[in-house]
Amino acid sequence: MNEAIAAINDCQTGLSANGYLADEKLAAALYLAERLEKPLLLEGPAGVGKTELAKAWARWRGCPLIRLQCYEGLDESKALYEWNYQKQLLYIQIEALAQQGWNTGRQQIFEQEFLLKRPLLTALTSSEPVVLLIDEIDKSDQEFESFLLEALSDWQVTIPELGTIKAVARPHVVLTSNSTRELGDALRRRCLHFYIDYPDFERELAIVELHVPGIDRVFASKLVEFIQNIRKQPLKKPPSVTESIDWVQSINMLGGELSIEAARLTLTALLKYTKDRDLVTDKLTYLLKP
Repeated sequence: MNEAIAAINDCQTGLSANGYLADEKLAAALYLAERLEKPLLLEGPAGVGKTELAKAWARWRGCPLIRLQCYEGLDESKALYEWNYQKQLLYIQIEALAQQGWNTGRQQIFEQEFLLKRPLLTALTSSEPVVLLIDEIDKSDQEFESFLLEALSDWQVTIPELGTIKAVARPHVVLTSNSTRELGDALRRRCLHFYIDYPDFERELAIVELHVPGIDRVFASKLVEFIQNIRKQPLKKPPSVTESIDWVQSINMLGGELSIEAARLTLTALLKYTKDRDLVTDKLTYLLKP
């Protein structure tokens, strides 16, 4: 047990050294994902650090990061592979193929030489472990989610013309979801799950201090308190951690004073909807009271 705790602490330290502050529970989830060789499914609001965790994990482990950005209509030709039809056609047209005959040529044009590898196949065929980030899986269709099941459970994919391709080195997999739709039970069963919420005051203060070196702690505390109070308002989109850092940097650029005027001028860095900025602007006197 002590060895496991030490490994979890090492995980926290490694992520922190690469710009990501993870609490003990998140570090434990990452540690278990590595040891069990299972994908890690991260859910939570947009901008709380799900994607950044995958990037920090790759930096810490010295692994290449391969990112598959999901969207509606994504299919296996964009995620897994596609045949290089132009190269195949060129091969068909060469004189050597004409001499060999069609049956021989047909077999040869469906070889890996003519395969265009997309992120998923690139990750599985890599000779070294990689971090595969399947970002915003909730934006893809249920059909694509089902397509992923073979790869995430058996670490292999099937290409009709080539057969089954197994992973050379199992990738570290992170899936992220903003919960715009409910993910299927089959996908969840194949993953470890962790929910990342907006940070509490102490953690957000630590994040700000990490990303804005040299900022006065008392001043940073006032800024974080302001951000935390804004998230309690009925906003269409509460500010993310990334937007919090942008706003703190913006305040610093305008002289490092948290006044009504400075807040009003920098809300564009913190809030991305006009109605949200108008609502907060009307409450600045209340939100900034001592």
